[in-house]
Amino acid sequence: MTQINVHQELTVGQVAARSGVAVTALHFYESKGLIKSSRNQGNQRRYPREVLRRVALIKVAQGLGIPLAEIGSALKTLPDDRAPTASDWKILSAQWSRELDQRINQLIALRDRLNGCIGCGCLSMEGCPLRNQGDVLGKRGPGAHLLDAP
Repeated sequence: MTQINVHQELTVGQVAARSGVAVTALHFYESKGLIKSSRNQGNQRRYPREVLRRVALIKVAQGLGIPLAEIGSALKTLPDDRAPTASDWKILSAQWSRELDQRINQLIALRDRLNGCIGCGCLSMEGCPLRNQGDVLGKRGPGAHLLDAP
């Protein structure tokens, strides 16, 4: 059995193979400051083993629909010199849990409002509860506002 040197840095190919993330994605994450590498004498990237846990955290957060900017902000709260711990994850997940609850509530509102409209088939702008008569929502600024909480 081969013994693993936990202090040995990993190449970008090794990180990609271990994490299941493409090399190009790792380069992108690095360009966004989500992960960090050093360079060896041949100017090749080398990653500490802790990067595997960070990449896993990024993948989980992306799977939950959390934008990369928010993931980056969260990762900045973690120490650079070690892998995130269970308590680190608990703090991040509590923050993300609140945001996910908001998204879930928005999706439920969307589902509940669309059910009636999809089912009736009337296509009437006069009686539709989803219409935006007189562009009143445009006064709130750019973007979708119909499902925003009042």
